[in-house]
Amino acid sequence: MAKDPLAEAGFYFDELNKLRVLEPDVSQKTSELKEECKEFVNKIGQFQKIVGGLIEMVDELAKEAETEKMRAIGARNLLKSVAKQREAQQQQLQALIAEKKMQLERYRIEYEALSKVESEQNEFIDQFILQK
Repeated sequence: MAKDPLAEAGFYFDELNKLRVLEPDVSQKTSELKEECKEFVNKIGQFQKIVGGLIEMVDELAKEAETEKMRAIGARNLLKSVAKQREAQQQQLQALIAEKKMQLERYRIEYEALSKVESEQNEFIDQFILQK
């Protein structure tokens, strides 16, 4: 079989009978590769959209988690504050109780002293009445 002199010179005819510099197989594979590249680029674009949506969703969840974390920290701090306030109030009440106990003891001693004075005065009155 004799080779086509145009093919030997590197020129080929395509299916539309147009003169081409590339071999038909190479041209077809190049076209297929071009289409595959387009599909790949489209898929990468879709992937980027999906990943972008996922990143936005994760960012929203992170913000919500941060908000809840701050809310929990605030609640914990509030509980600590309330506990400290109760402890301070308890100490104040204990000091008041101790003060009232001391006052009660003073009143008891004063009452005993006044009772003794009263009994002495009553005894003096009884003796004075008896002497008359």
